[in-house]
Amino acid sequence: MRIFAIKDETLSTGTALAYLIYLEESKSFYIEIPDETDAWDLPHILSSFARRGIKSRSIDRYWSRRWVQYRIVPPERQNIGQIIRDSGLKEYDEFAFLMRSMGRCEQDDCYLEEISKQNLPAFLLKRWENRIDEVIPLGSPELLLFFSDGKMRRVNVEGKGTMECAPFLLNQQRFEGVEIQPGGFGLEWGGKAQISYRELEDGESIDFPADILQKYVRLRLISMSEACRIMNCSRQNVDDLIRRDKLHPFENRSKTKWFRKSEIMSRKEST
Repeated sequence: MRIFAIKDETLSTGTALAYLIYLEESKSFYIEIPDETDAWDLPHILSSFARRGIKSRSIDRYWSRRWVQYRIVPPERQNIGQIIRDSGLKEYDEFAFLMRSMGRCEQDDCYLEEISKQNLPAFLLKRWENRIDEVIPLGSPELLLFFSDGKMRRVNVEGKGTMECAPFLLNQQRFEGVEIQPGGFGLEWGGKAQISYRELEDGESIDFPADILQKYVRLRLISMSEACRIMNCSRQNVDDLIRRDKLHPFENRSKTKWFRKSEIMSRKEST
């Protein structure tokens, strides 16, 4: 992870207007705007988010990347091949081009200044306590979310995120394709359908700590191999029991089956 303060050369205070986070492995960009930053001091794109409210100041990776693209040479430039070669690159690289100019462009007076992880502002550390660790899709439009602070929440996501989210809420199968964005900064379905992690902080708190759930999964759910061992039978026998509605897998994908240990033990005792 690399972090950059977004500053404005015309402001004598030298205060960071926002922070750009770059995750190197996934090549993802995220922008965090301090609550106290005046929306009118922010550059294009960021100012429109800041005016929407406090939670909109954590910008998802789609729009964060759009802000970066606004400040670098576009890949469709007619002589882009020559520009790439002159830059000493083998291929088009958004982050490399951003670093060449340190975020400067002709549209405003903003630039980037890299900061160390040890110098992260307190507000960022506070926000990042609630990044997303796990997500379980319930019936659309509800999700069960596990946050990095150990809390769980049942969240209705209707009306949240980008407008592209709406079609995924109308189809349960597509809704279940929800994924966590790199770093836990939000959720997404495909490309533009994204919801920032801060939009998901509201919801019904579940009084069932994540560590207890993890212990339940570890102790009370067993794999197909373990089920076969306990019942002293083959996988074919287990599949036959499932077809005859004698066993009910907790998870029943084509290659993965998990069972409640109590049901397997009861089945063994009844034979």
